[in-house]
Formats: sequence, structure tokens, C-alpha cells
Amino acid sequence: MDAAEFRRRGREMVDYVADYLENIEQRPVYPDVEPGYLRSLIPTEAPMEPENYDDIIRDVERVIMPGVTHWHSPYFYAYYPAASSYPAMLADMLCGAIGCIGFSWAASPACTELETVMLDWFGKMLQLPECFIAGTHGHGGGVIQGTASEATLMSLLAARCKAVRWVQASNPKKSEAEIFSKLVAYTSEQAHSSVERAALIGGVMMRKVPTDNCFAVRGDILKEMVEKDKAAGLIPFYFCATLGTTPSCGFDSITELGPICNGENMWMHIDAAYAGSAFICPEFRPLLNGVEFADSFNLNPHKWLLVNFDCSTMWVKNRADIIGAFKMEPLYLKHENQESGLVTDYRHWQIPLGRRFRSLKMWFVFRMYGLKGLQAHIRKQVALAKEFESLVRADKRFEICAEVILGLVCFRLKGSNELNQKLLKMITKSREIHLVPCQLSGRFVLRFAICARATESRHIQQAWQHITQLTFELLQEPNH
Repeated sequence: MDAAEFRRRGREMVDYVADYLENIEQRPVYPDVEPGYLRSLIPTEAPMEPENYDDIIRDVERVIMPGVTHWHSPYFYAYYPAASSYPAMLADMLCGAIGCIGFSWAASPACTELETVMLDWFGKMLQLPECFIAGTHGHGGGVIQGTASEATLMSLLAARCKAVRWVQASNPKKSEAEIFSKLVAYTSEQAHSSVERAALIGGVMMRKVPTDNCFAVRGDILKEMVEKDKAAGLIPFYFCATLGTTPSCGFDSITELGPICNGENMWMHIDAAYAGSAFICPEFRPLLNGVEFADSFNLNPHKWLLVNFDCSTMWVKNRADIIGAFKMEPLYLKHENQESGLVTDYRHWQIPLGRRFRSLKMWFVFRMYGLKGLQAHIRKQVALAKEFESLVRADKRFEICAEVILGLVCFRLKGSNELNQKLLKMITKSREIHLVPCQLSGRFVLRFAICARATESRHIQQAWQHITQLTFELLQEPNH
């Protein structure tokens, strides 16, 4: 493919993508395929000779699309959103064209510097404390990770390193292995599984903290657990708070938890992967009160802020804590500007060495939507969730299972877990809308998350009509 054909095929691809997204609701949201469906549709080996581009595109519809779950369909209400917008897609094209591997400032100065500035822009949109803003002389700053899972792991490993150094400062003869065996981390019983996996990778114990009736961790419970572990000779060193839990969008009480962590010399990381984007709206910013106590904070613009995957933003109060845990300086990566004070090499902030020019997506989206446009997107989706909540509450066969704060509604059919499992199975089998469940206080609960940018009130109404129709059919069965 030469430049001339690339121009032509590029226009065709833009048309294909635009058509796909404009007509996405006409496709079944959930695929009707069995495991292993794809292997029989393509050859068992790669071709020896070049193939025709038109044949490849035809195979997209024949091979790929039948097995796609359409996350950007207005009938997709599962998990949490996967953000998407045309400006972000265009920026991703430019990122691919530039093709730099921005592990250091010297590897591509614009890649590093735009990221630093975009994280400052975003931090100011969120009204983060000044200590998290890099500016030109700040001690904190932000970085784009691939996912919230990576951000949590990085924070835990940095906290582990800091704890080891703190213990060895007063007990220099203690080995790392001995200290590791005593370290204990904490997180909510409602926290995402990636937090527990970070502890597995980090080789440290993790305690799950029970939550209150709002599925939030409160200060008194954490303090009691910390005191008990200290009395047993353990070293509490890390707490991961969640703002917007995966099951119910619950919010840990960080105004209570933060002072406890600070007083115990424990690193507090805040995982706000989904909910964090809403904090750009003044009416939702109080949910972030207490962030001043945190050592690190993370949210995913690729969930709810119209920036396509992957783009997970993480801020640290003191970047020396994270750089000091991972810094390695082989000669072939050194450059003459790395000690200038104005430069950061992001390879020290992450697990991989290489990194894409992801800040271009933030730059395009922030400029083309503006803060007001992004706020409008969040508010619209919260309003749609409230609309669905009102429909559920108006039907006495159903109940709401958690407070609806943002764009997630947790609900269930009054009755047994088995009854709700059957309802969800019917919903999934219909392929008209897509939901996933969670478990709250031992009950099987259906989650209805407003996900697609294109979702409107009519889609919410149609989804509810479909749910109620299936409910009617279910309750007509002899056993019910």
C-alpha cells in the first residue's frame, strides 16, 4: 500500500467507521456465536502472498462483526462505559502515524511534555490539590497508565518500597524478605479484583475491609483492623480506597480514612476508575473531598470522558516516591537533559518501557469538547440513569438495591436469587440489551450502567419495556 492508496483506503475506512457507529443500534448488541466460532472461518496459516484489501474488508463483516459485543451500542448497559468520540479516534490515528515510543524525553520531547501538561490541565479540571500538579517546579505530577489495574499495582509497589526503606532506616539489619513477610495492605471488600491481584503480584498480604450499608469503608473499621495487625507484629503500609465501586458505585469515606492512613504512615491510593470523570462537575466534586490525604489518585478517561481506550490517568503527591522505586539508568537510555529539573522520563513511572503518544487523545478531546461539553456529557448520562431508576421504582415487582449517585442503577426483581438469574439469562439470550450482574449483601443483583455516548431517553424506555416483557413471561411460568 503506497501513500495514494492509503489516502483512498483511509477515506473508505472513515466512512466505514462512521456508518458502523451511526447504525450500531441496528446490530444485536450481544453476539450469537459459540466458543471457537472464528477458527473455522479463516485459514489455518498466514498467506504466503499478499491479499487484496477489499477481500480483507469483506472479511471484517463475515468473520469479525458476528463475534463482536457492541460496547458503543445504546443498548449496551454492562460493566462500565468504554469511552469513544470522533476527536479521540482521529488523535489515535495521528498517534499511530507518528509512531514514537516515548519512554524518555529524548525519545520524543513532545510525547513527554504534552502528557505532563495534559495531566496538569486535567488535574485543574478536577480541582486537585496543588501538590498533585507538576507545573514547572512541583513535586507531584501525573502520568498516563494503560489501565487502573496498572495504576494500582504501581502505587502498591511504590508503597512497598517506601515501607521497606522506612523500616530499614531504624532496623538496617532487617532483610527485604523479612519485612515483606510482615507487610499488610487493605482494601474494601467491594474493591475491584485488580486490587487483590496487585497484592498477589507484590507478594504482600491484603486484608478486605467490611463495608457499611452503603457499601462504603468507614474509618472506625479500618482503624480497628490496623490496630489488631500492629499488635500481631505486622506492618500496615497501604490502603486502596475506592470511589465508585464496580458492583454498586459505592464511595469509601476518604475524609475518615485519609487521616488514619496519614497517622499510621500508610500509603493511601484512590481508585476512581469510573466515577472520577464526574468530579469535573461542581455538583459531584464533593465526592472527592479528602483527596488531599492521598498519596496517589487514579481515574480512567477511557471509561467516561470520551477518550478511547487506553488512557488511565494517575497522579502522585511526590513523584520521587514512584520514580525512586523503579528507576534504572542503562547507558543506552540516558540523555543530556534528564537532570534538568524540567524533564521527567515516564519509563520510571510504569511497568513497561515503551509507551504510546496517548496524551494526543486528551488534547484533542479537551479542546474539541471543552470543559462545558464534557460536563454536559456526564450530566446527560447521570440523568438517564435517574430516568431508569424512576421506571424501576414505579414497578412494584422490582426494587432498587443501592443509592443511584452517578450512571449506574442496581436493581432486582423481588424474589429469590434464582428468579433474578433466570431473568438475566433471558435478557442475555434475547441479545436486545446487555447487562451483567453483581452480588450485594448476598443477593443476586442486575446492574444497568449508562455506557454509550449515543444513548438517549428512547433507548432507556425501550430497554425497560424489554425487561418488563421478559419479566411478564418469566412470571407466567408454572413455578413462579
